[in-house]
Amino acid sequence: MKRITLTICTILISFIVSIAQNIQPPAGRLAIVADGNSPDPDDLGGTAISLALLSATGLTERLVHYSHSCDLVKVKKISEAAERERHALMQSSCEVTARRWGGFESLRFLDAKWNTEQTIFDLKKAINASSKEDPLWIIEAGEPDIIGFALAESDPKKHQFVKVITHHPANDDAGDFYTWQQILDFGVEEVRIPDQNTYLKVPIEEFDWAKNHSDPRVQWLWVIGKIAEIDDVVKFQKGRYDCSDAGMVLYWITGATSGGLKEGKVDDVKSILLNFIDEI
Repeated sequence: MKRITLTICTILISFIVSIAQNIQPPAGRLAIVADGNSPDPDDLGGTAISLALLSATGLTERLVHYSHSCDLVKVKKISEAAERERHALMQSSCEVTARRWGGFESLRFLDAKWNTEQTIFDLKKAINASSKEDPLWIIEAGEPDIIGFALAESDPKKHQFVKVITHHPANDDAGDFYTWQQILDFGVEEVRIPDQNTYLKVPIEEFDWAKNHSDPRVQWLWVIGKIAEIDDVVKFQKGRYDCSDAGMVLYWITGATSGGLKEGKVDDVKSILLNFIDEI
């Protein structure tokens, strides 16, 4: 019996160590530009999971910019009333997750459409602070326009130290003011990973571990994903939990271009978050 117990403990310790060893973000800082005010509500869950991952891995201070609702021109597929609702929900996803998971006290979550100038200035400041030793990694979780405006106003000499992570042409090609090629023409580095919808847009039952968890921080992640699932603007999220954009954060915290996880799965998210909860 003692031998069996020892074996189980050894396996558990090895598992925890392997998770810890996988958290090896690259040098530099992180900026995230998300939408959420466009018809697809996936950024609600994507934002919450992204922030929880950064908190769980002790990387909150590396996040120097977070903006949402970056779709600057309203499309016909979402009404003005529904879009206002989305702005509020996205701000809630940011602020509730940040407060409950902790570590974001010095960060202000910016609404890109309602505070466009301030958002551009904030991202420009992060770009201008970049260097070879301290590059800026921008996660493109929405339209590229805010990134384009910030690059246009920033020091061109700093662009060589900016890397833009993307996973889906739907974001790249959705800009109203900048094309993806124009973003690249600024001289930034493109970091493209596979479509994260493959493994992180899943039947909502795959997040029952969050729904049924005793910790309210984990339950919140399910709640905000469920709000997106019952959204009445689009129908393609029905029955799904979609945190696909968080796959880019998962890629970054596990090494990015130095062996980062390019096709993260729900179990990867679950392991990181629950290991953090269990350690507290």
